[in-house]
Amino acid sequence: MATINWGIIGCGDVTENKSGPAFKKIADSDLIAVMRRDAAKAADYAQRHQVSKWYNDADTLMDEAGVNSIYIATPPSSHLEYALAALKKGLNVYVEKPVTRNAAEARAIAEAVKKGSSKLTVAHYRRAVPMFSAIKALIDKQKIGEIRTVQIRMWQSRKPALIAKVETNWRLQPELSGGGYFHDLAPHQLDLMLFYFGEPEKYHGFSLNQSNATPADDHVCGQILFKNNVVVNGSWCFNVAESLTTDTCEIIGAEGKITFPFFGNYVSWKTDTEEETITFQHPQHIQQPMIEKIVAYFKNEGPNPCTIEEAIVLMDIMDAFTK
Repeated sequence: MATINWGIIGCGDVTENKSGPAFKKIADSDLIAVMRRDAAKAADYAQRHQVSKWYNDADTLMDEAGVNSIYIATPPSSHLEYALAALKKGLNVYVEKPVTRNAAEARAIAEAVKKGSSKLTVAHYRRAVPMFSAIKALIDKQKIGEIRTVQIRMWQSRKPALIAKVETNWRLQPELSGGGYFHDLAPHQLDLMLFYFGEPEKYHGFSLNQSNATPADDHVCGQILFKNNVVVNGSWCFNVAESLTTDTCEIIGAEGKITFPFFGNYVSWKTDTEEETITFQHPQHIQQPMIEKIVAYFKNEGPNPCTIEEAIVLMDIMDAFTK
């Protein structure tokens, strides 16, 4: 493929700035079609983002728009359906996180990838964001010695500021999202743990609906033991007071610790001999570094930055924490 010609299925809020504009700003990449079931909103998106074609039906876009690659940015309940359809048509696929509602659906996508010739990447885009790459470099260089444990705390109110505001909050409808806010935010956090520490040995957890304010569980706890003996403890609570909200990750090593927020822009580390904080300026379109790697992969010029097999491991962990 000389040029990766993209079509977006589900041009909603997540695509407005985080991802959508980046497809046109990368060499050998172009966004030529978008789809949304609401035709008026699809047309409006196309006009505002200078996209030549818009549709209100995904199959029509895939059949008629002249795309060779699809970005699936719908709620997770339709990821499997659209991914299977695109792969069957011989199109490459970039699918938003969580890749599916559960690990069983992710395995169905993996089987389809194996049977076809198309490529598929999952949108765990924080792997390519400079701040999180810098954290990996600190770990790999043993800046704080051998890693002992990681403590994740994501405590938010019932209306987290981290969540994009939408007309219908599908994230709190488990049949659409797979769970609740945990399923929207934790994939970023847990995927970085896999990216940093490799293959898990075992994991377990539990979830409950403390407030009963919505159909989704609002409190999740989980532990992961990695094969390199790193222990991760995670706490996700979405019913605390606004004054008690936190987004914190502490990586504790034998010689110090690294501290950072998953949804912030600084990294601090401290040892017995030094203490430093670095502030980062995130990319204007935060998925652009990942999309650059995907374009290279689709053109056979680089590796897959996040495989479906890696996403299955993540979904197995999330299933273990919530079922």
